[in-house]
Amino acid sequence: MKPLLLADIEAAVRSSWGADTTTPEHRPHWTPDHPARDQCGVTALVLHDLLGGELIRGEVHVDGVRTDFHWWNRLGPGTDIDLTREQFAAEEIVSGGTVIPRPPRIVRLREEYELLRDRVLERLDCAA
Repeated sequence: MKPLLLADIEAAVRSSWGADTTTPEHRPHWTPDHPARDQCGVTALVLHDLLGGELIRGEVHVDGVRTDFHWWNRLGPGTDIDLTREQFAAEEIVSGGTVIPRPPRIVRLREEYELLRDRVLERLDCAA
């Protein structure tokens, strides 16, 4: 099997996003014109499967009020990977960044995570 390049992983992830991989409450608002919106949690888990490292959670603020959380990956000191950062509008400020241990079992968004993971692995030609 050929080695996976980060560019290949990124392309596979981005081409695997859909309304069905976002949170159910966001699904009616998802569009292909803004595909990264609300994909951060499942994307961070899939990248963690493929690359290891740490899961990072920050807070999203609008006008100083926390409106949501944002997830990304850290592979080592100074090496953060965030494939969904472009989802935020100028008024949405991501702050912080706390290491969150991966839960032993995915409960919330399990179906969305598994769907994204399976699509990405298929695009990368990996066994599930």
